[in-house]
Amino acid sequence: MTHPKQEFTRYERARIIGARALQTAMNAPLLIKIKPEDLEKIKYDALKIAEIELDSGILPISVKRPYPQKRDESLKRSKGARVSDEKMEEMETKEEEEIVKEGEIMELATPDDEQEDAGADDEGEGF
Repeated sequence: MTHPKQEFTRYERARIIGARALQTAMNAPLLIKIKPEDLEKIKYDALKIAEIELDSGILPISVKRPYPQKRDESLKRSKGARVSDEKMEEMETKEEEEIVKEGEIMELATPDDEQEDAGADDEGEGF
């Protein structure tokens, strides 16, 4: 057996220790003999027990790591969807003009309008 510290990442270690600690907390049998004095020193902490078991290499756990498949294909660009910088700027300018027009049609509120509305609320409507 190899030492788990060298073959597991810290995330894998955390996942393994957490899963084993949960099992131990639910009264699963310990896989390694720990002296009662040592258990008292660690205050029967399930996480510490799981860590001791993992470090001893006794846990029957394997980690399956998905690796990306290597491909020799080159990236393909879509045909006809190419837009020049000038064309892009022209489209953006046109869109901005449309937004300004819509704003004028919708009569956007100005700070003056908001002050007038606030004054109307102060006059009060007896509720």
